[in-house]
Amino acid sequence: MTKQKRVKLKWVALASLLNNTGAAFLWPLTTMYVHNYLHESLTTAGIVMLLMSICMMVGNYLGGWLFDHWDQYHTAVLGVTISTLAIFTLIFAHGWPWFAILMMLNSLGDGINMTIVNSYGSLVSDHSSRYVFNYIYMAFNVGVVIGTLAVGVLLPISVVLVFAVATGFYFLLALVVVLTLNVRVPLPAKAPRTKDKAASGKHRRALTLIWLILLNFVTIHLSYSLWESVMAVHMTNMGIPFYAYSLLWTLNGVLILVGQPLVNKLSPYVRLSSQIMVGILIFASSFLLLIFARSLWAFVLDFVLLTVGEMASFAGLPAWISQLTTVNEAGHYQGLLNIMMSIGRAIGPLYGGFVIDHGNYQELFISVFLMMAVTLGGVFAYLLRLRRFSESAK
Repeated sequence: MTKQKRVKLKWVALASLLNNTGAAFLWPLTTMYVHNYLHESLTTAGIVMLLMSICMMVGNYLGGWLFDHWDQYHTAVLGVTISTLAIFTLIFAHGWPWFAILMMLNSLGDGINMTIVNSYGSLVSDHSSRYVFNYIYMAFNVGVVIGTLAVGVLLPISVVLVFAVATGFYFLLALVVVLTLNVRVPLPAKAPRTKDKAASGKHRRALTLIWLILLNFVTIHLSYSLWESVMAVHMTNMGIPFYAYSLLWTLNGVLILVGQPLVNKLSPYVRLSSQIMVGILIFASSFLLLIFARSLWAFVLDFVLLTVGEMASFAGLPAWISQLTTVNEAGHYQGLLNIMMSIGRAIGPLYGGFVIDHGNYQELFISVFLMMAVTLGGVFAYLLRLRRFSESAK
């Protein structure tokens, strides 16, 4: 295959769209399929989801390590091959325990794919990192909207049809990877440990900030996963139909498609770090306001607020990480970002169930708000410290 000269944003974004379309066919139905179709307990379904998250984390780390230490293109081909073969096999073997095994294998491949998309994004040279990751995030959400809407139409017809159409999207992803991402960007040799204390100290401080950001990211996705799990029960318990809950996700995707280009226009006027922290604060506040939500329209308004915070912050986080690291570290830290997301998504449903069993939804909403506020406060305080340090060094 002919090597391309540089990484092109349009192909990276298309890879993100196709991967997330295929994945969005599967994640909404996993718990329901294990329980309603395979007649396993909800506890078993929860264990399957946990194991899938663990496989995703392994894939995130493996993809980042191989991208930095082995070969960029071959790592991308490896990830898409694993995920495509797993979903293709599901067409023919979707009983118990094959469904669980193949979904875990698919999660491993998707973990690699997610890290590869962000890592290639960090190598796009003809746009700012802020623009690149906003564009990729929009593609991600187009995929989620297509996948979640399509699975609702196809599942009543046949679960085999769901797996077949999902396989089609993964096959298209494989074609995009093989034909367009054969780009090996030469990375500069890793510099030996410098004796320049100033440069070494600056790098160390940047890494400390990154770890504080990653900790905050865990709490964000722990909280976000509540909307994918216990919130469906909470809303239906209030007499709100399930279809109304599912339409919130379509609303989320549509708002992001419309609003993300507007967020992109903030880049000349607002510092990226400031935009992200304000966005996270808005996102966190939406959980505090859930305490007072009693009607469908209250939940709709709250979800709109959550989506505004998501638009302002989520797409910018990979860009911020990219700005704080060198190209040698792109795969490693973009992989860690995805690992933290997977950790939050794995812990969230378990944490939510535990708090509700021993308390109530109000206590749950207050606790996750405090988690996000405290960890965001740590990021803000350290960022202020870095800026004061930078000013005093001038």
